Amino acid sequence: MRAVTSSIDRPAADGLRFAFGTLTVLPVHVTRWDRGAARTGMLCAPVAGLVVGLAAAAAGVLSLLLGTGPLLAAVASAAVPAVLTRGLHLDGLADTADGLGSGKPAEDALRIMKQSDIGPFGVTTLLFTLLAQVAALYELYGEGWARGAVGAVLAGTLARLALTLASRASVPAARPEGLGAVVAGTVPARWALAVSAAVLAGCAAAGAPWGAWNALHHALAAAVALLAGEWLLRRCVRRLGGVTGDVFGAVAETAATVALVALTVGAA
Repeated sequence: MRAVTSSIDRPAADGLRFAFGTLTVLPVHVTRWDRGAARTGMLCAPVAGLVVGLAAAAAGVLSLLLGTGPLLAAVASAAVPAVLTRGLHLDGLADTADGLGSGKPAEDALRIMKQSDIGPFGVTTLLFTLLAQVAALYELYGEGWARGAVGAVLAGTLARLALTLASRASVPAARPEGLGAVVAGTVPARWALAVSAAVLAGCAAAGAPWGAWNALHHALAAAVALLAGEWLLRRCVRRLGGVTGDVFGAVAETAATVALVALTVGAA
């Protein structure tokens, strides 16, 4: 019985290690680096996002408990995801902005994205993205610590759920190497949709303590965030021929930012 349980649990454990090992800097030993582990790992990506979001929320709430105002709490919550990814998602966002903004053919755009420096498109995109995240979190923390904490948790989770959707079977890789090549096309669409439905239900539940409208509002904000990530994903596939690790980072940051902004719109 113990051997059977071990054989059943191992794929899930390998997937969790893959998710945390590739999407965070938490000290996790990735035991498998293949498409099977990538499939399970990307299905587990929202779990890694939930942990990142909880850490971001804890930083914001701790800041408030120490006597700071909502602005510094917002900065703390926005900084934690960057720290827990070593800024890789933000770097991917900047590189993708430079590649798309260059207006050059796919091969040249991919070469620009692979360079270590950041161009004007990348700098501008990073600036406004971080400003939007901090501004939205400031508004949410201004309504109470719980609102800000829930926003931080949802943003972290939805950012990684967008990566689950970006890994579905119909999305190709732009390069034959790198993270994009490992995870692209690994997740069956029906599985990605099932995980999305579960997360959206969780988002609605997170808003339920403030009433029925807020439950709907949180679910709608999550849906809008995923649609924004999907829009960027499709643009990158058309423009670059597929996804890369940079594109994954850009999709994650886009979903997180739009989620936070959407939570501030029409809140009751």
